[in-house]
Amino acid sequence: MLRVNSRNNPKLKEASRLVASARDRRKAGKCVLEGEHLVEAYAQRHGAPETLVVTEAFLERPSARRLAERFDARTIVVPAPLFDEIALLPAGVGMLAVVGTPKPSPNDTGDFCLLLDGVQDPGNVGSMLRSAAAAGVSHALLSPHCAFAWSPKVLRAGMGAHFHLSVHEGIDLPAWSRRYREQRGRVFATVQDGGDDLHRAKLARPLAVAIGNEGAGVSPALLDVATDRLTIAMPGRVESLNAAAATAVVLFECVRRFASVPYRK
Repeated sequence: MLRVNSRNNPKLKEASRLVASARDRRKAGKCVLEGEHLVEAYAQRHGAPETLVVTEAFLERPSARRLAERFDARTIVVPAPLFDEIALLPAGVGMLAVVGTPKPSPNDTGDFCLLLDGVQDPGNVGSMLRSAAAAGVSHALLSPHCAFAWSPKVLRAGMGAHFHLSVHEGIDLPAWSRRYREQRGRVFATVQDGGDDLHRAKLARPLAVAIGNEGAGVSPALLDVATDRLTIAMPGRVESLNAAAATAVVLFECVRRFASVPYRK
Protein backbone atom coordinates (compact mmCIF):
# COMPACT_ATOMS: atom_id res chain seq x y z
CA MET A 1 0.00 0.00 0.00
CA LEU A 2 1.21 3.47 -0.88
CA ARG A 3 0.80 6.20 1.72
CA VAL A 4 0.19 9.65 0.23
CA ASN A 5 -0.17 13.04 1.91
CA SER A 6 -0.45 15.27 -1.16
CA ARG A 7 -3.31 15.73 -3.58
CA ASN A 8 -0.71 16.03 -6.36
CA ASN A 9 -0.48 12.27 -6.66
CA PRO A 10 -1.63 11.43 -10.23
CA LYS A 11 -4.05 8.73 -9.10
CA LEU A 12 -5.66 11.02 -6.55
CA LYS A 13 -5.91 13.80 -9.12
CA GLU A 14 -7.67 11.42 -11.49
CA ALA A 15 -10.12 10.32 -8.78
CA SER A 16 -10.88 13.92 -7.88
CA ARG A 17 -11.48 14.87 -11.52
CA LEU A 18 -13.80 11.91 -12.09
CA VAL A 19 -15.82 12.65 -8.95
CA ALA A 20 -16.30 16.25 -10.05
CA SER A 21 -17.08 15.82 -13.76
CA ALA A 22 -19.71 13.66 -15.46
CA ARG A 23 -18.17 14.62 -18.79
CA ASP A 24 -14.78 13.25 -17.72
CA ARG A 25 -16.37 10.04 -16.45
CA ARG A 26 -18.12 9.44 -19.76
CA LYS A 27 -15.04 10.35 -21.79
CA ALA A 28 -12.73 8.09 -19.77
CA GLY A 29 -15.22 5.24 -19.47
CA LYS A 30 -14.63 5.22 -15.73
CA CYS A 31 -16.61 5.83 -12.56
CA VAL A 32 -15.94 6.30 -8.86
CA LEU A 33 -17.42 4.02 -6.21
CA GLU A 34 -17.75 5.55 -2.75
CA GLY A 35 -18.05 3.31 0.28
CA GLU A 36 -16.88 -0.18 1.19
CA HIS A 37 -20.17 -1.83 0.18
CA LEU A 38 -19.98 -0.62 -3.43
CA VAL A 39 -16.29 -1.44 -3.73
CA GLU A 40 -16.86 -4.97 -2.41
CA ALA A 41 -19.85 -5.48 -4.72
CA TYR A 42 -17.76 -4.43 -7.72
CA ALA A 43 -14.81 -6.62 -6.69
CA GLN A 44 -16.99 -9.71 -6.34
CA ARG A 45 -18.32 -9.31 -9.87
CA HIS A 46 -15.48 -7.66 -11.79
CA GLY A 47 -12.29 -8.06 -9.80
CA ALA A 48 -9.69 -5.44 -8.91
CA PRO A 49 -10.39 -1.70 -9.15
CA GLU A 50 -7.90 0.50 -10.95
CA THR A 51 -7.25 2.52 -7.79
CA LEU A 52 -8.45 2.03 -4.22
CA VAL A 53 -8.27 5.02 -1.85
CA VAL A 54 -8.73 4.49 1.87
CA THR A 55 -8.19 6.59 4.99
CA GLU A 56 -5.78 5.58 7.73
CA ALA A 57 -8.62 5.43 10.24
CA PHE A 58 -10.80 3.27 8.01
CA LEU A 59 -8.05 0.65 7.79
CA GLU A 60 -8.76 -0.15 11.44
CA ARG A 61 -11.90 -1.94 10.29
CA PRO A 62 -11.01 -5.60 9.65
CA SER A 63 -13.17 -5.84 6.51
CA ALA A 64 -11.66 -2.66 5.07
CA ARG A 65 -8.13 -3.83 5.78
CA ARG A 66 -8.80 -7.19 4.12
CA LEU A 67 -10.07 -5.40 1.02
CA ALA A 68 -7.10 -3.01 0.95
CA GLU A 69 -4.61 -5.86 1.40
CA ARG A 70 -6.34 -7.87 -1.31
CA PHE A 71 -5.56 -5.07 -3.77
CA ASP A 72 -2.37 -3.98 -2.05
CA ALA A 73 -0.55 -2.76 -5.17
CA ARG A 74 -3.50 -0.58 -6.17
CA THR A 75 -4.26 0.87 -2.72
CA ILE A 76 -3.47 4.44 -1.67
CA VAL A 77 -3.76 5.33 2.02
CA VAL A 78 -4.51 9.00 2.79
CA PRO A 79 -5.31 11.14 5.82
CA ALA A 80 -9.01 11.91 6.38
CA PRO A 81 -8.74 15.62 5.42
CA LEU A 82 -7.27 14.69 2.04
CA PHE A 83 -10.02 12.10 1.49
CA ASP A 84 -12.58 14.86 2.24
CA GLU A 85 -11.12 16.99 -0.55
CA ILE A 86 -11.73 14.25 -3.10
CA ALA A 87 -14.91 12.44 -2.10
CA LEU A 88 -18.51 13.62 -2.17
CA LEU A 89 -19.29 11.64 0.95
CA PRO A 90 -17.67 12.42 4.34
CA ALA A 91 -14.46 10.82 5.52
CA GLY A 92 -16.41 8.40 7.71
CA VAL A 93 -17.18 6.52 4.50
CA GLY A 94 -13.47 5.91 4.38
CA MET A 95 -13.03 4.25 0.99
CA LEU A 96 -13.46 4.93 -2.71
CA ALA A 97 -12.35 3.22 -5.88
CA VAL A 98 -11.77 4.25 -9.48
CA VAL A 99 -13.02 1.51 -11.82
CA GLY A 100 -13.68 1.05 -15.48
CA THR A 101 -17.41 1.43 -16.16
CA PRO A 102 -18.65 -2.14 -16.71
CA LYS A 103 -19.68 -2.82 -20.29
CA PRO A 104 -23.20 -4.14 -20.87
CA SER A 105 -23.69 -7.50 -22.52
CA PRO A 106 -23.75 -7.36 -26.35
CA ASN A 107 -27.30 -8.71 -26.25
CA ASP A 108 -29.71 -5.98 -25.13
CA THR A 109 -32.75 -8.20 -24.64
CA GLY A 110 -33.84 -10.67 -22.01
CA ASP A 111 -36.99 -12.31 -20.73
CA PHE A 112 -37.49 -9.66 -18.01
CA CYS A 113 -36.39 -6.08 -18.78
CA LEU A 114 -36.87 -2.61 -17.30
CA LEU A 115 -37.14 0.44 -19.56
CA LEU A 116 -36.52 3.86 -18.01
CA ASP A 117 -37.94 6.64 -20.17
CA GLY A 118 -36.59 10.10 -19.35
CA VAL A 119 -36.10 9.48 -15.61
CA GLN A 120 -33.81 12.34 -14.67
CA ASP A 121 -33.62 12.16 -10.89
CA PRO A 122 -30.43 10.25 -9.94
CA GLY A 123 -31.91 8.94 -6.69
CA ASN A 124 -34.91 7.53 -8.53
CA VAL A 125 -32.75 5.90 -11.21
CA GLY A 126 -30.58 4.24 -8.57
CA SER A 127 -33.57 3.03 -6.58
CA MET A 128 -35.23 1.68 -9.72
CA LEU A 129 -32.10 -0.24 -10.67
CA ARG A 130 -31.94 -1.61 -7.13
CA SER A 131 -35.53 -2.86 -7.33
CA ALA A 132 -34.82 -4.33 -10.77
CA ALA A 133 -31.81 -6.29 -9.54
CA ALA A 134 -33.76 -7.55 -6.53
CA ALA A 135 -36.64 -8.66 -8.76
CA GLY A 136 -34.39 -10.63 -11.10
CA VAL A 137 -34.50 -8.24 -14.07
CA SER A 138 -31.69 -9.06 -16.49
CA HIS A 139 -31.51 -5.87 -18.59
CA ALA A 140 -32.11 -2.23 -17.72
CA LEU A 141 -32.39 0.09 -20.72
CA LEU A 142 -32.25 3.86 -20.27
CA SER A 143 -33.39 6.45 -22.80
CA PRO A 144 -31.02 9.29 -23.77
CA HIS A 145 -32.59 11.76 -21.31
CA CYS A 146 -32.20 9.62 -18.20
CA ALA A 147 -29.70 10.47 -15.47
CA PHE A 148 -26.27 8.95 -16.12
CA ALA A 149 -26.44 5.46 -14.59
CA TRP A 150 -22.84 5.55 -13.37
CA SER A 151 -22.93 8.92 -11.60
CA PRO A 152 -22.02 8.90 -7.87
CA LYS A 153 -25.60 9.64 -6.76
CA VAL A 154 -27.11 6.88 -8.90
CA LEU A 155 -24.47 4.41 -7.74
CA ARG A 156 -25.11 5.23 -4.08
CA ALA A 157 -28.88 4.81 -4.48
CA GLY A 158 -28.35 1.57 -6.41
CA MET A 159 -26.34 0.00 -3.55
CA GLY A 160 -24.48 -2.37 -5.87
CA ALA A 161 -27.45 -3.22 -8.11
CA HIS A 162 -25.53 -2.05 -11.18
CA PHE A 163 -23.23 -5.06 -10.92
CA HIS A 164 -26.14 -7.51 -11.18
CA LEU A 165 -27.74 -5.99 -14.28
CA SER A 166 -26.81 -5.39 -17.88
CA VAL A 167 -27.22 -1.59 -18.00
CA HIS A 168 -27.67 -0.06 -21.47
CA GLU A 169 -27.75 3.73 -21.86
CA GLY A 170 -28.80 6.08 -24.65
CA ILE A 171 -31.30 3.57 -26.03
CA ASP A 172 -34.02 4.47 -28.54
CA LEU A 173 -36.74 2.76 -26.52
CA PRO A 174 -39.51 2.83 -29.16
CA ALA A 175 -37.19 1.20 -31.73
CA TRP A 176 -35.96 -1.30 -29.14
CA SER A 177 -39.57 -2.13 -28.21
CA ARG A 178 -40.48 -2.82 -31.84
CA ARG A 179 -37.63 -5.32 -32.05
CA TYR A 180 -38.68 -6.87 -28.76
CA ARG A 181 -42.21 -7.34 -30.01
CA GLU A 182 -40.89 -8.98 -33.16
CA GLN A 183 -39.17 -11.47 -30.85
CA ARG A 184 -42.56 -12.18 -29.24
CA GLY A 185 -41.88 -10.07 -26.17
CA ARG A 186 -44.52 -7.83 -24.62
CA VAL A 187 -43.94 -4.24 -23.54
CA PHE A 188 -45.98 -2.99 -20.57
CA ALA A 189 -46.05 0.80 -20.27
CA THR A 190 -47.21 2.26 -16.95
CA VAL A 191 -49.79 5.06 -17.08
CA GLN A 192 -51.44 6.96 -14.26
CA ASP A 193 -55.00 6.35 -15.49
CA GLY A 194 -56.80 4.28 -18.07
CA GLY A 195 -54.54 1.25 -18.28
CA ASP A 196 -55.30 -2.33 -17.36
CA ASP A 197 -55.36 -2.96 -13.62
CA LEU A 198 -51.89 -4.22 -12.70
CA HIS A 199 -53.31 -7.00 -10.55
CA ARG A 200 -55.59 -8.28 -13.32
CA ALA A 201 -53.22 -7.98 -16.26
CA LYS A 202 -51.61 -11.03 -17.83
CA LEU A 203 -48.00 -10.81 -16.74
CA ALA A 204 -45.89 -13.51 -18.34
CA ARG A 205 -42.37 -13.58 -19.71
CA PRO A 206 -40.83 -12.44 -21.95
CA LEU A 207 -41.81 -8.92 -20.97
CA ALA A 208 -40.41 -5.44 -20.52
CA VAL A 209 -41.79 -2.87 -18.08
CA ALA A 210 -41.56 0.80 -19.13
CA ILE A 211 -41.55 3.55 -16.49
CA GLY A 212 -41.57 7.25 -17.35
CA ASN A 213 -40.58 10.29 -15.35
CA GLU A 214 -42.89 11.70 -12.71
CA GLY A 215 -43.82 14.78 -14.69
CA ALA A 216 -44.52 13.55 -18.22
CA GLY A 217 -44.77 9.79 -17.72
CA VAL A 218 -43.94 7.39 -20.55
CA SER A 219 -43.40 9.25 -23.83
CA PRO A 220 -46.13 9.12 -26.51
CA ALA A 221 -43.73 7.39 -28.92
CA LEU A 222 -43.12 4.56 -26.47
CA LEU A 223 -46.80 4.34 -25.53
CA ASP A 224 -47.66 3.92 -29.21
CA VAL A 225 -45.46 0.85 -29.59
CA ALA A 226 -46.25 -0.76 -26.21
CA THR A 227 -48.38 -3.89 -26.30
CA ASP A 228 -50.12 -3.10 -23.01
CA ARG A 229 -50.73 -0.21 -20.62
CA LEU A 230 -50.79 -0.77 -16.88
CA THR A 231 -52.25 1.31 -14.08
CA ILE A 232 -51.62 0.78 -10.36
CA ALA A 233 -54.89 0.99 -8.44
CA MET A 234 -54.62 3.64 -5.71
CA PRO A 235 -57.68 3.81 -3.43
CA GLY A 236 -56.02 6.45 -1.27
CA ARG A 237 -56.06 10.20 -1.78
CA VAL A 238 -52.70 10.75 -3.43
CA GLU A 239 -52.51 11.55 -7.11
CA SER A 240 -49.65 9.23 -8.00
CA LEU A 241 -46.71 7.20 -6.72
CA ASN A 242 -43.15 8.31 -7.12
CA ALA A 243 -41.43 6.63 -10.08
CA ALA A 244 -39.17 4.47 -7.92
CA ALA A 245 -42.08 3.26 -5.77
CA ALA A 246 -44.18 2.49 -8.85
CA THR A 247 -41.30 0.49 -10.31
CA ALA A 248 -41.04 -1.65 -7.18
CA VAL A 249 -44.81 -2.29 -7.11
CA VAL A 250 -44.94 -3.37 -10.76
CA LEU A 251 -41.77 -5.48 -10.78
CA PHE A 252 -42.68 -7.43 -7.67
CA GLU A 253 -46.20 -8.05 -8.92
CA CYS A 254 -44.47 -9.58 -11.94
CA VAL A 255 -42.30 -11.69 -9.61
CA ARG A 256 -45.38 -12.89 -7.73
CA ARG A 257 -47.10 -13.81 -10.96
CA PHE A 258 -44.04 -15.52 -12.46
CA ALA A 259 -43.84 -17.82 -9.44
CA SER A 260 -47.19 -19.37 -10.33
CA VAL A 261 -46.50 -19.84 -14.05
CA PRO A 262 -43.61 -22.08 -15.21
CA TYR A 263 -41.53 -20.35 -17.89
CA ARG A 264 -40.07 -22.21 -20.83
CA LYS A 265 -37.80 -20.41 -23.26
